[in-house]
Amino acid sequence: MYLRPRTLDEALGALAATGAQVLAGGTDVFPALGDRPQARPFLDISALPELRGIGMGPDHVRIGAATTWTEVARADLPRGFDALKAAAREVGSIQIQNRGTIAGNLCNASPAADGVPPLIALDAEVELASRAGIRRLPLAAFISGYRRTERREDEIVTAVLVPHAMTDARSVFLKLGARRYLVISIVMVAAMLRTDETGRIDAARVAVGSCSAVAQRLPALEAALIGKPAAAGIGTAVAAAHLAPLSPIDDVRATGAYRADAAETLVARALEACVRDAAKEAA
Repeated sequence: MYLRPRTLDEALGALAATGAQVLAGGTDVFPALGDRPQARPFLDISALPELRGIGMGPDHVRIGAATTWTEVARADLPRGFDALKAAAREVGSIQIQNRGTIAGNLCNASPAADGVPPLIALDAEVELASRAGIRRLPLAAFISGYRRTERREDEIVTAVLVPHAMTDARSVFLKLGARRYLVISIVMVAAMLRTDETGRIDAARVAVGSCSAVAQRLPALEAALIGKPAAAGIGTAVAAAHLAPLSPIDDVRATGAYRADAAETLVARALEACVRDAAKEAA
């Protein structure tokens, strides 16, 4: 059975009645099926206008759940979203970016999901709707483990909400893979730095993906960066101990030891790129 509702209310009713598999871009759902038949109905939410587009509100930027990665990459957004836009351009091929959605990337909950580190760095929240109402969860709590989320069976992710707190910060996304395109990452890093009127760092966010079951922030490093000048050499502030929240594994793409070393290097490079952008702006 294939259902394609035209309103969110209709979609929530169909989901509650059928327990269907929610489908948006389909770029994760269909490859995961492989040769197996689909056991549940498909609930295609791609036609729901409530789930599309990017809007600026008084407290947050609202990104509709069915907004594609191409739309994210092309959006006119503050520089704090530069890391997210860079990640959008790394999601698979152009065809995948044209179909894949921001919420689909989150609900798939892959440790290598490109969108997760920049969104965690932005303190993004996930908005979920059901017949019972609407609730919000921090993205860091929404993704609860490897391929696991806190979405209930009767819920649809309706939006990603990004508070304005860091949207004026400089942000960078870096990804290491075995090749340039169509690559599952070995390590990826999102870094954000905000400076005060003296040029010193007054807020920092650093998140690393592909080095644990869920992308992780590095709070000890973030704290260590506060008060430092946003200048060349900032990468030397990064120490191996700052990466303690990570738990890199050995797999077909890299060893855990290589991932740990590469993560430290990429974090330093991302921070240097943030302050390089600041120097260019000042010039």
